[in-house]
Amino acid sequence: MNDLTHIRPATTEDAGRIAEIIVTNYRVNFYKFFNNDEFYFGELNVLDTAAEYTEDSQELRETYVYDDGVIKGIIRISSSEIVKLYVEPQFQSCGIGAALLDFAINEQGASWLWALEYNERGIAFYKRHGFELTGEKMIEDEWVPLVKLRHNGN
Repeated sequence: MNDLTHIRPATTEDAGRIAEIIVTNYRVNFYKFFNNDEFYFGELNVLDTAAEYTEDSQELRETYVYDDGVIKGIIRISSSEIVKLYVEPQFQSCGIGAALLDFAINEQGASWLWALEYNERGIAFYKRHGFELTGEKMIEDEWVPLVKLRHNGN
């Protein structure tokens, strides 16, 4: 299913769907590590997240969607960094994330990313696709431990 023909630049009309995918993934994948109701069910919401994807915003310019009639995944690439990669949970393990990652590496020259240190499933996914832990770590927003991965082809 690694069909790159379904990947296209995001548009302002995609903002709501992009926001749904991001918010859903944050809540499903990361809430369990932080149990922060105020953030995950207050600050993090679809309306505010969608508002980041306005006409000519950097977020919109850097984002691509996997759209086969329904937007099922998104990737944001800034220079050579993969900033975000999320697939709607119902469509995970269908090759969509792999297609978006292949697109980022082969079509956009992406070569590295930060991943949540606790996200074993995500880190394993990136390793299966040629990424390796660099040993670099950082704390984002004073409480989010991240690890750096680099594509071994770069």
